[in-house]
Amino acid sequence: MKLLRVIFSKSSQVPRWFILLFDIGLCALAYVLAIVSRYTLDFNVINLYDALSAIPILLLVKAVSISYFRLHAFVIRHTSIQDGVRIFYAMSTSFLFLFIIDSVYLYFPLKKEHIFPVTLLLVDFILSTFFLGSFRLFVRLMFIRINSNSKSDKEPYAVYGAGSSGIIAKRKLELESEHGIKVVAFFHNGSTTFEKILDGVTIYNGNHDLESVIRKLEIKQLVIADQDLPISKKQDVIERCLNLNVIVRTVPPVEKWINGELSFKQIKQAKIEDLIERDVIKLNKDAIGNQVNNKVVMVTGAGGSIGSEMVRQLLKFKPKKLVCVDKDEFKLYELDSEISENHPGALNTFVDIVVADITNKPRMTRVFEAFHPEIIYHAAAYKHVPLMEENPGEAVWTNINGTKTVSDLAVEFSASKFVMVSTDKAVNPTNVMGASKRIAEIYVQSLNNHLIKTDGTKTRFITTRFGNVLGSSGSVIPRFRKQIEEGGPITVTHPDITRYFMTIPEACQLVLEAGNMGKGGEIFIFDMGKSTKIVDLAKKMVKLSGLTLGKDIQIIYTGLRPGEKIFEELLNDQENSLQTHHEKIMIGKVREYDFIETKSRIEDLINSYSSQDNMLIVGKMKKLVPEFKSKNSIFESLDNDVTLPNSNDLQKMLLQ
Repeated sequence: MKLLRVIFSKSSQVPRWFILLFDIGLCALAYVLAIVSRYTLDFNVINLYDALSAIPILLLVKAVSISYFRLHAFVIRHTSIQDGVRIFYAMSTSFLFLFIIDSVYLYFPLKKEHIFPVTLLLVDFILSTFFLGSFRLFVRLMFIRINSNSKSDKEPYAVYGAGSSGIIAKRKLELESEHGIKVVAFFHNGSTTFEKILDGVTIYNGNHDLESVIRKLEIKQLVIADQDLPISKKQDVIERCLNLNVIVRTVPPVEKWINGELSFKQIKQAKIEDLIERDVIKLNKDAIGNQVNNKVVMVTGAGGSIGSEMVRQLLKFKPKKLVCVDKDEFKLYELDSEISENHPGALNTFVDIVVADITNKPRMTRVFEAFHPEIIYHAAAYKHVPLMEENPGEAVWTNINGTKTVSDLAVEFSASKFVMVSTDKAVNPTNVMGASKRIAEIYVQSLNNHLIKTDGTKTRFITTRFGNVLGSSGSVIPRFRKQIEEGGPITVTHPDITRYFMTIPEACQLVLEAGNMGKGGEIFIFDMGKSTKIVDLAKKMVKLSGLTLGKDIQIIYTGLRPGEKIFEELLNDQENSLQTHHEKIMIGKVREYDFIETKSRIEDLINSYSSQDNMLIVGKMKKLVPEFKSKNSIFESLDNDVTLPNSNDLQKMLLQ
């Protein structure tokens, strides 16, 4: 057994030329046996001599055919059905060529006899195919036997998905893992409870038997391999496994397999995104295509999490020009590299990367002059709540002044649509960031209504409002993940704090859909699903990591940060919503503002930036947005005083 283990464990190191010679030897043996079986009942010395003398020709044809189909190049211990198909093709090709050679030989003037009779070729074809396939199957089975015997302490796994993907996942787990793994159960998503056997493993009903089988077989990890499993069902399976402290792994979609082959390293642990992900959104692609195809489209904040995904989504259509604007050089470099890799040639044809600050009007004017954008997706903004609470002037300068600059230029250069990306923090804002986004909403909506009433300018302004997106910069998910990797503790601001979440692709798809259906002046609100407790999110991430809360890692509460809400809202008490034709998009009915007065007050707010007086700036913001009530912030004092406090005294308080 030790000798066999050494031989078969080193099978991947056998030279290709040796395997080629071995295959040719098997073909020679098959031909000799074919001759014996062919001439046993009809023995003729001359025919036997002719058949034996033709062996060099046969082996030459077989060698060329084997080399052409590269039978010797594949790792034999991982023989698959594809290898069997290649053997069949190789032997069929050699049969055809040998038949042609025999036909030509038959019509020579001096030779009127077959060198390769058809019956001989048929027997040879059957035997050689059988020998080549059996040899590879034998090596594979011996490798499995040796490999399984060498791993005494095997960890019991289960695979959810009893189809071809499940079988492939099972074999990868058992053969390529560095540690001993044995798949002891398959689960399927059907309604029947009849237990069948697949690849030597029992198939159980995942709906009814999951918990009982996991406990009975002491399963430690489960791999979800079902490619057609609905997202809601996948999340249910993950939740049930987490309750049993079972680690869950997932098999990626087939299109992400490497050269059509699943790699063991691709079977990774489930992520928190898998528990929050929702079903794929059905977009009206034809309508969106009609809007953006052959148009010049601009995305501001193109290097950010939302902006870069907007670019990815738009690349699926056919814009005449896609202008990607951002002031962050490094993020634009990353976007440039990604586009170059995934869309070769796009940067040299219709995609332009532009380094520009949306608050710099001369620079943005030059950009508009150069490209004349027809559709603008405005995603550039500061969005970090605590940082903006400490630097309100920057929130005003970028989120308000930047939006005003780009929207004014959109009107000046006759863009058809301006779609602004806003946030649920603009509803009843408790922080500077949310208030700045609400003021930006007010400006673009009042500008849109003013244009409709006063002139025929075709520019229409649309606002989209949604909550947190998974994986965006500043999101709790990357922070929790980093804290878990570092061994903790995980920091949560408050045990009752909740947030709405959606994935970045989902948010951007809804932005495209809302931008398409918008007629101008609407504030579209996205269905964010159920609000999620942040502490529950942290606990699930700990379980997904295979750790035990309280033993391997701790959660500590740090207190609400300046301006932070416990609960987020998508509408305030005075607002209501209207349904649209898309089930996940609603129109918020919000208070309308007079544009002339609003513009004057916003310009006054922007001009106050030069004072760098935080109390003065925030006081003006509160007058523009009366529902802006600060929470856990030094600016709470402004909510109680009718007159603004002495800015110098309070400025000192801020710096303490």
